[in-house]
Amino acid sequence: MRCRTVVAGMFAAGLCLFAGHAAADPVPPVATPTSMDMPGVPGRTSISLRVDFLNLQLGTANDTESRSGLSLVKLYMADYALRHGDGSAQDRQLTERMIRYSDDSAADASAAKYPNAIDAEAAEYGLPATHSGPTWGQSSTSTADITKFLDRKMTTDPGSPVLAWMATASPVAADGTAQNWGTARLPGVIGNKWGWSDYGPQQVGSASFGPGFTISAQTDGSPADQTADVVSGLTRSVLGIHLPVPKVG
Repeated sequence: MRCRTVVAGMFAAGLCLFAGHAAADPVPPVATPTSMDMPGVPGRTSISLRVDFLNLQLGTANDTESRSGLSLVKLYMADYALRHGDGSAQDRQLTERMIRYSDDSAADASAAKYPNAIDAEAAEYGLPATHSGPTWGQSSTSTADITKFLDRKMTTDPGSPVLAWMATASPVAADGTAQNWGTARLPGVIGNKWGWSDYGPQQVGSASFGPGFTISAQTDGSPADQTADVVSGLTRSVLGIHLPVPKVG
């Protein structure tokens, strides 16, 4: 099966197959990648994976479902402020803190200044499951939307500070949360953004990119739940093999 060969090369071999493409010229975006299902992942988790230069997309059956955006929507907020804001040093400082440290106070300040940022990004990038809420923390998106957004940034704006800050994300967030789970635990990953719930049932999200691929996950559960689902989903379910799940913490 073609997808097994592709994903085996990506994850079992640590993306060595594609590492040489990291410094290549950006690949023009592809509007309609070939979609393939990712069965066997618990319904608590949504996962979406795009392999841009192979025009391939893998995802769980619920990867287009609009879920709590958590702090992953800070990617949209930061991108909007950087490209459509007033160009101030304050904007750059706030956006960097939103991405590298997932700083909620920085997001509050940015949202107050650019309240339409999330909806504007959804319209510009064609993200059907992404919607603003009464506050930025109550906004929604899907894993498919997140990977589409990151894919567009990589192929049309590879010099974006958003990508650079994901690549230099702090191990510890502004509120003391360790940023180390989910898609970030996969081989070949270069940059990451995480999200988590502060109130109500536990929810976590993660989004990552590497040479030629983007991936995102959202879980109604813990960081350990998400790491287990991501690793098993991309090994046991897709490849038909089982690899040890790395511990979180």
